[in-house]
Amino acid sequence: MILISFYSQTAPHTIYIENCRTVKTRTLFKPTFSQNPMAGAAAPPPAPTPAATVLPNPTPTGHPIFSRVRLATPSDIPHIHKLIHQMAVFERLTHLFSATEASLSSTLFTSPPFQSFTVFILELSQAPFPPSPSPPLFFSPITQTTTLDLPIDDPESETFKSNDKDCGFDVLVGGFVLFFPNYSTFLGKPGFYVEDLFVRECYRRKGFGKMLLSAVAAQAVKMGYGRVEWVVLDWNVNAIKFYEEMGAKVLQEWRICRLTGEALQAYANPAI
Repeated sequence: MILISFYSQTAPHTIYIENCRTVKTRTLFKPTFSQNPMAGAAAPPPAPTPAATVLPNPTPTGHPIFSRVRLATPSDIPHIHKLIHQMAVFERLTHLFSATEASLSSTLFTSPPFQSFTVFILELSQAPFPPSPSPPLFFSPITQTTTLDLPIDDPESETFKSNDKDCGFDVLVGGFVLFFPNYSTFLGKPGFYVEDLFVRECYRRKGFGKMLLSAVAAQAVKMGYGRVEWVVLDWNVNAIKFYEEMGAKVLQEWRICRLTGEALQAYANPAI
């Protein structure tokens, strides 16, 4: 008997031949044939997914606030007076506060800026400050934009609306710095002494105090002065750290000596 196996496109077969006579045919299995001649090859990898196109967000993130440092004018006296009182409350020195708007008006702004008592005002707005219509005579305002995570809620916005009407939008007073010339005999140069630096509570820790003090330091450099100095309360560790970060040295070995009140008046008629 002869055994012959073969395949067709329909099914494989086995044929048994005995004495030149076919005995039987048996189907072994019935495979499935693909019409694609490449069916046995590995499938090509899928095409890569195109990268998503990221469009710019038309709405800027954060909350921008626009700040400006400018020279104060006599019209700022009411705001300056309120700021000084708030500073006295913060420093726990209200028992020493006796200044009035009248006393400030009679003593400030009696000399050109930087020759005597000078005040810089910090202003803030939700819109950019316009450029000055004409070149300032003594000081060009300094502007800055700060982007905050959250908007600032100013509970005293009505009280501290600026008197500057040239902007065409609401401007708020956020702080001030008062300084005047002094003199260093060791350096043989004048300098500036900062009497007060104050930023209202809702605007603190946002860089505005640094903006005010930097404006004074920049003016000192511009005028060729030798230094800028001030005092700080020993319990105000946040202020001390802030000043040190700005590069100031806190002189531990010095103490303030002051004659005031009756102790000063005792010298009205000095003994000869």
